[in-house]
Amino acid sequence: MGDIIKEVMKTLPKDKISDACFEGANIVVYTKDKDFFMDNKGLIREVVNSIKKRVDLRPDPSITLDPEKAKKIIEEIIPEEAKPSQIIFDHQRSQVIIEAEKPGLVIGKHGSILREIREKTLWVPLIKRTPALKCNLIDNIRSVLYQNSDYRRKFLNKVGHRIYDGWIRGKKEGWIRVTFLGGGRQVGRSCILLQTPESRVLLDCGINVANDNEAYPFLEAPEFNINDLDAVIITHSHMDHSGFVPYLFKFGYEGPVYCTLPTRDVMSLLQLDYIKIQRHEGKDPIYTSEEVKEMVKHCIWLDYGEVSDITPDIRLTFYNAGHILGSAMAHLHIGNGLHNLLYTADFKYGRTMLLDAAATQFPRLETMIIESTYGGKDNVLPMQKDADQDLKKIIVDTVKKGGKVLMPVLGSGRAQEIMVLIENMVRTGMIKPIPVYVDGMVWEITAIHTAYPEFMNSTVRKQIFHKDANPFLSEIFKQVGSGKERKQIIEETGACIVLATSGMLVGGPSVEYLRAFGDNANNSLVLSCYQGEGSMGARIQRGEREFIFKAGNQKQEVLQMKMAVHKLHITNHSDRRQLMNFVYRCTPKPKKIIINHGENSKCLDLASSIHRQMRIETTAPRNLEAVRVK
Repeated sequence: MGDIIKEVMKTLPKDKISDACFEGANIVVYTKDKDFFMDNKGLIREVVNSIKKRVDLRPDPSITLDPEKAKKIIEEIIPEEAKPSQIIFDHQRSQVIIEAEKPGLVIGKHGSILREIREKTLWVPLIKRTPALKCNLIDNIRSVLYQNSDYRRKFLNKVGHRIYDGWIRGKKEGWIRVTFLGGGRQVGRSCILLQTPESRVLLDCGINVANDNEAYPFLEAPEFNINDLDAVIITHSHMDHSGFVPYLFKFGYEGPVYCTLPTRDVMSLLQLDYIKIQRHEGKDPIYTSEEVKEMVKHCIWLDYGEVSDITPDIRLTFYNAGHILGSAMAHLHIGNGLHNLLYTADFKYGRTMLLDAAATQFPRLETMIIESTYGGKDNVLPMQKDADQDLKKIIVDTVKKGGKVLMPVLGSGRAQEIMVLIENMVRTGMIKPIPVYVDGMVWEITAIHTAYPEFMNSTVRKQIFHKDANPFLSEIFKQVGSGKERKQIIEETGACIVLATSGMLVGGPSVEYLRAFGDNANNSLVLSCYQGEGSMGARIQRGEREFIFKAGNQKQEVLQMKMAVHKLHITNHSDRRQLMNFVYRCTPKPKKIIINHGENSKCLDLASSIHRQMRIETTAPRNLEAVRVK
């Protein structure tokens, strides 16, 4: 495969091609010939069919129209009712990003408008949907990528050479092993090192935010050498799976980070917030915004079902995990048909208010690494409709007393599920409209949701496409943008609902609201997500009702909690029943299952049940244990 570009060039007319390079696993050829760019007579399709790789034909940057002139022409071509909001040029790659409220009108019937833009400007148009809510983070990420366009082109070309230039460690007997650097018989700091004779790949790299003593992955393990690391795969944006990635760049990693687009955006936001929280708590952050920026520069995003080589002997495909926006299960085709491994990470095998159920159909599958957060035999949760009724009763009862409902939420996933749930209750008349205050990162992450409706289920997707029906634009939701606004909400006497991070009450605005609302028996605390061991949320769930807070000037403040405490039994994870059903319905059936991401007893219980009921080999390794997969 080292000469793959030479093979491509043999097929194409030399006088038509000015340059050829890699963009990760894809191949890009540039031409200075306008006619060839507009109509290559099917030659590119022939090349794709021959080498079975994606090949893009683009105009050489030297022949593209001046951006100012091109922008005027594009604005004239695009119909006004499409409501374009931004036009951004990426000169290094001859691409123009056009953002509009109605992308379909920019594309035109059978792509007619796109063809006209290509013909008149010689730029390759990429169409994006304008988020229904303004999202500063997406703008900042795009700005970073465009400002570093030249670096990105060189970086992606380097990644392609690593994939296609052949084995650098010398081909040996085929073997595969995984080492658990975090997440082995615990929830938090998920991090798995996958090794083959040729490749070193990290599957997630997270932080245990609930436990300072066991916060970070075991990167000091002898198996791990950051200089040998070929790639990092991030399945979703929650901090226990993505929070430690910028640390890798702090200590010299310069390789690719594979994820979906929503994951790229949300994990960047959560990491930046983590830096703020650490500073607020008087700690030195373990990394800075510069390392987060480096991570963004090295991200390569894939859609569900998109197959991509990531090393000479590993091919990656993401499948919908149903957990949060953009969450993915990573399917790895290792070696030339040697072995196929599925890393589920966190997944939900059941349709939710936001997302479709996790995928179960795969081309091949021999080994599965599966989560067990709710893997214990007693972890069978109520049906969604029963949980909806529980939430309705809590809200109605609290509002009758003139109280406030505090719902600590994870910024991504749980919060948006709750927002859609409450909006649906108001719209259908289940509860009367009351203010729902959205604090912390929740609002920004909700804005990211409106930018990627294609990752949500068909019901919510259709609602977002129609502005009047978009649940996230409901008037009941009020953004809290400052400490002053937070103070006003705390001092208000009327009933309300507050959605605030963090979901485990380990920092963030939810702790401030708890201090203010906690001593009033009319108020309610609703714990709606997993409470990590050591977190304040877990202590409350166990029955603790007295807490000490710092009150400034070395003083301490004691809170005697009188507010009602409720555990809402809905989750973005699969419960015990769904975990077993997922394994049963997986096609093809795995021959071996490795259990992780669960408390010790839950990992062992799930492993035992799968082995007993389905006669599949199972194991539940601890941290720092290695498992030979092949």
